[in-house]
Amino acid sequence: MEPNVESLKNLDLSLLAQQLGKLCRQHGVEVTTAESCTGGGIAEAITSAAGSSDYFSAGYVTYSNAAKTRMLGVQESTLEACGAVSEAVVKAMVSGACEASGAAIGVAVSGVAGPGGGSDEKPVGTVWLAWGSANAPQAKCLHFPGDRQAVREQAVRQAMARLVVLLDAHGETA
Repeated sequence: MEPNVESLKNLDLSLLAQQLGKLCRQHGVEVTTAESCTGGGIAEAITSAAGSSDYFSAGYVTYSNAAKTRMLGVQESTLEACGAVSEAVVKAMVSGACEASGAAIGVAVSGVAGPGGGSDEKPVGTVWLAWGSANAPQAKCLHFPGDRQAVREQAVRQAMARLVVLLDAHGETA
């Protein structure tokens, strides 16, 4: 794991939200979210900071594959070939959310929070996260321990940390 993300991932979510807000304002960017397994938790964390309407206007909770296709433009063929919990899908989710909202950057998450739904290939705790601009999203597969709530909370914290690192290191877009 990258050192910058490692140092941020244990911070209180409200501190991450404040830091994200400061950086969004500093760089004049808007951020969006595209969430599946976190069910809106990232958007909730972002909007917990006062004044977040300055840099957050829309987030998408696309729990079903049909919603990913309808709201974010994720191709059905991608979902069929790779599955919802995959690099290709979360990158398409970020791109779709940025395009639909007009935001400069976004973050997307899709995973297996449990307690069921896991497989040998994608066990419970497997989460794909993507972040960046519509044209240059980055992605990473993470594996979180714990129950459903713990997996979701860790995914939210990682998403927030990666947005902060992205803006802190690269400015508007990576």
